[in-house]
Amino acid sequence: MISMLLLLQAPSVFDAGKVSFSVHAHGWEHNYKIMTYSLMPNESFEMTFHHVPDKSKISVRHPDGTLESLSGHRWVWPGSGTAGVHPFAVLLDHQQMVINLIVMVPLKIDSKGTMQGYRIGKYPDIPLKGLGIYKPPRGLIRVDPEMLVLPLSPHFTLGQFMCKQAGDYPKFLLVRTGLLIKLEYLLELVNHKGFATDTFYVMSGFRTPYYNDAIGNVRYSRHQWGGAADIFIDSNPKDGVMDDLNRDGVIDVRDAAVLYRLFDDESFKDGYKPMIGGLGQYKKTSSHGPFVHVDVRGFRARWGH
Repeated sequence: MISMLLLLQAPSVFDAGKVSFSVHAHGWEHNYKIMTYSLMPNESFEMTFHHVPDKSKISVRHPDGTLESLSGHRWVWPGSGTAGVHPFAVLLDHQQMVINLIVMVPLKIDSKGTMQGYRIGKYPDIPLKGLGIYKPPRGLIRVDPEMLVLPLSPHFTLGQFMCKQAGDYPKFLLVRTGLLIKLEYLLELVNHKGFATDTFYVMSGFRTPYYNDAIGNVRYSRHQWGGAADIFIDSNPKDGVMDDLNRDGVIDVRDAAVLYRLFDDESFKDGYKPMIGGLGQYKKTSSHGPFVHVDVRGFRARWGH
């Protein structure tokens, strides 16, 4: 199953990984060749396809065949009680879109702060400013080693977002669809601006509350809800640190500022509005190089620049 999805990888010349039609589901519309959504057990999933030519027909395939076709290019999957990846192949005029539906495991943290032996910690009891996005997640994605190479979108894999804390498998993770769409959007943007790279280096993706507290981060960090990523361009050379984006011969906060300004300028465009969120700029320290933080919190926030 996962090996089939690995066929969708970016070539050496940047390709945004898009098809000519789009899908609207879970509050997001996109036209990427592959995208991932997380669901609770037995939660149904409805998808509506747009920009379908009048004489063309959408075909949606799933291994167990449990799909219902509705009017207006709408399809519904009734859900599954089996945790794990459930991929769909959407076909239209020799084009293919893969939709990964990942059924999560309900969040059940024991008295030791663990879930199936993996240390999670404790989510805040009171949501920040009463906002629903800061309530504890209903579930988490159970991750076994073979899932690390799973493509979540055209240019990002599941392993890029894993929490950095030590521990045996199974581990747990959360990655929001909106974050994947935003990262793909920004990746296409930097390539268009002349910074050639086939992905961002994700220095920090998901964090458990335990790990977030251990590194001294803020209590309501969006990383804990799978909606944030600390990223930089690491392409020339690939050495685990930010590239010299401003070409001054020094790797420092001014390179992070290149990305910050590029992303901030883009945030005022109409097409960016669904992805509105936080943007932060960070200088290098003894433990890491410069980077920028991006998230999809749903409202504008800026810091560090």
